[in-house]
Amino acid sequence: MRVLVAGATGVIGRRLVPLLAGTGHEVFALARTPDPAPPPVRPLAVDALEAADLRAAVLEAKPDAVVNLLTAIPPVIDPRRMERAFAQTNRLRTEATVTLLEAARDAGASRIVCEGLAYAYDPAGEGPADEDAPFWHDPPKQFATTQRALVELEALTHAADGLVLRLGHLYGPGTAYSPLGPDEQSPDGWITGQIRERRVPVVGEGTAVFSFLHADDAAAAVAAALTTGVTGSLNVVDDTPTPVAEWLPALAELLGAEPPHRVPTPLARLVTGAWGVAFFTRLRGADNTRAKAELSWRPKYASWKEGFAADLQAAVRP
Repeated sequence: MRVLVAGATGVIGRRLVPLLAGTGHEVFALARTPDPAPPPVRPLAVDALEAADLRAAVLEAKPDAVVNLLTAIPPVIDPRRMERAFAQTNRLRTEATVTLLEAARDAGASRIVCEGLAYAYDPAGEGPADEDAPFWHDPPKQFATTQRALVELEALTHAADGLVLRLGHLYGPGTAYSPLGPDEQSPDGWITGQIRERRVPVVGEGTAVFSFLHADDAAAAVAAALTTGVTGSLNVVDDTPTPVAEWLPALAELLGAEPPHRVPTPLARLVTGAWGVAFFTRLRGADNTRAKAELSWRPKYASWKEGFAADLQAAVRP
């Protein structure tokens, strides 16, 4: 299969491209500055917000399938300025996606798989959300524009008979939860670095429920989706939705850090704004039952604790 991966140098793309190439696919790795790679990978240097260039690249590649992983998420995010931080990603999820999907159709691509989010569900529901649950009815202002872009992204993908994989909170090497934390060369792991310094508190009762997903499991889910005809949206998360009050102290212990501080919600709101508070107190976890059934996919790490422990062990291995 000829597969065009848009966003090939992101956290998932860098895992997906070699995975596909290693299983016999011809891969077109599209990014603003693609990584050099030997055949059967063909790097395509394209700014996805330049519509004419993006269209030309897709038509030239003539892919059988297109994977849309286009994002430009900053490595460090101030929740008070989230709208600004996600402005380019929101354009990629809307403007660039329109161009990408129209070009994919004209090039004859028969399969579309797109990256979405599994933590935009309305917090009013009970238990982990399945795919029929509504997105946030009245999200904090800082998240509202991002959610609108996600809704448009899903609508565009569904109209093209594609599949949106709603991914959980990504962790693993190369992510904000990288086990070693940031260094002078890379900001990867900035959240784990903050946890080590006791700068990530449990806000209020820590009631936000996180559904994590290892980046390797995300890539495996995309690869599995390419071999099916499933359309619509699926939650791709691990098996263990967990409230902040549980996972944050446990992760601090795994990292060898002291337990996190506890901060009252009003004080946290002054520092992080409404979205920062909601992120730690109101997010709803997601249920992966449909993804496991329809994609014949299982996360390698059923629990975030298992995955974090494996990453930490690998990081210290000589």
